[in-house]
Amino acid sequence: MGKKKKDIIQLERESVIPILKHKLIAALSDHIELGADRDEFLKLCQRVEYTIRAWYHLHFEDLMQLYALFEPIYGANKLEQQNLTPEDIDICEQKFLSCLFEVMDKSNFKIATDDEINIALSAQYRLNLPIVVNEAKLDKRLFTKYFAKNPHDNLPYFADKFIIFRRGFGIDKMTAYFIKSKINTILARLWRCFLTVTGVKRILFTKSGASIDKDIKPVEICVEDDQNDLYVERIRIEKMKLSFSNLVGKVTIQEPTFQNNCCLQPEKNNPGLTPMDWVKFIVSAVIGLVTVIGSLSSPKADIRVIFAILSSVVGYCVKTYFTFQSNLVSYQSLITQSVYDKQLDSGRGTLLHLCDNVIQQEVKEVIVSFFVLMEQGQATRQELDQRCEDLIKHEFGEICNFDVDDAVQKLEKLGIVTKDLAGRYTSVNLKLANEIIGTTTEEVVLKAKHGDSSSRYYGKVRSF
Repeated sequence: MGKKKKDIIQLERESVIPILKHKLIAALSDHIELGADRDEFLKLCQRVEYTIRAWYHLHFEDLMQLYALFEPIYGANKLEQQNLTPEDIDICEQKFLSCLFEVMDKSNFKIATDDEINIALSAQYRLNLPIVVNEAKLDKRLFTKYFAKNPHDNLPYFADKFIIFRRGFGIDKMTAYFIKSKINTILARLWRCFLTVTGVKRILFTKSGASIDKDIKPVEICVEDDQNDLYVERIRIEKMKLSFSNLVGKVTIQEPTFQNNCCLQPEKNNPGLTPMDWVKFIVSAVIGLVTVIGSLSSPKADIRVIFAILSSVVGYCVKTYFTFQSNLVSYQSLITQSVYDKQLDSGRGTLLHLCDNVIQQEVKEVIVSFFVLMEQGQATRQELDQRCEDLIKHEFGEICNFDVDDAVQKLEKLGIVTKDLAGRYTSVNLKLANEIIGTTTEEVVLKAKHGDSSSRYYGKVRSF
């Protein structure tokens, strides 16, 4: 009997460098023997970060100003103060999305595709947290218009309602008895066996198979071995051999996960009357109707009494409606504030984190690529890419798809590398690199505040 194939998923290598910046700088600086060169390298790392931060300052400032117009709590008031037309608001929305998608791309976040969603939904994973989205409250117009102007490949089927960004991979494990799951698996296997023995399975699956959409791709499972790729084994109860020890004892399940997720969903405000308001309306209408009918059926009906009753009923309904309208803004603000405060990773805090994440990744790419050229000599773009990936793997035990194009572009923009006619890149010496970048504003401020700041960054690095 052949060995059962393992359920293994091949994962795409990420461009993100999964190493803390200070740990990266400290480890690389340890390879520099001369103390003077080490100080120059640390100064270069400091100036690279300050310069890249300055590059993105205006972009991030525009992003935060646009977000202020649409944030859940005070955005509506700010839009009203700006006296913007609907066309202007639409332009601001699209500009905000463009800035946000650029930040997500620079942070190495990717839009989750249908295939990835299908893998996530292909099994009843025990570590899941069910989340239900009320799609009726989502604004489908915003993303539809944005993707019409900015096409993206492999958009998920729900791209008109919300977008899920993902980055990085992890592994979730859980060890327990999973009694209910084991019972469900046994029953499912017995049922499949019954359908197979009776021949019902062949009839049912032949009929249902004809109606399956041929465009739906199956979940791709790869079992090949390659040192440069990432593979994660899925251990699920549904696929597990239910031996006696597995049935009565604890078992461990395992699934790949995304380390970072970010969901972007535009909500539309379309509030209505509360259930109690509707009860007041209906009760008032019924009482008024009964009273009017009773008055009309009386032989001595007084038109003034009927008019007074109708006026009272209508007046009460109007009062209820306008009371609702007057309290609507404060009611929405309280509810939105309550929900917003309970979300730890949302809104402005998430944007600030993403903006800082962009800077950290950009700085790490420059530092790694410059260090490789400095220590290993000139290299073509392809050679530099491979050397950077090898350095990260051997020095830190991490595997990533180094974004050499972005790194070289920043090195050239900083002016600290040269390129010959053969396409080989060479780094300038450390002292010249620091002179080319020059003294940054932050260094001037730090020197005025603390005196000589040349050793400040070095001491901070060495503490990690």
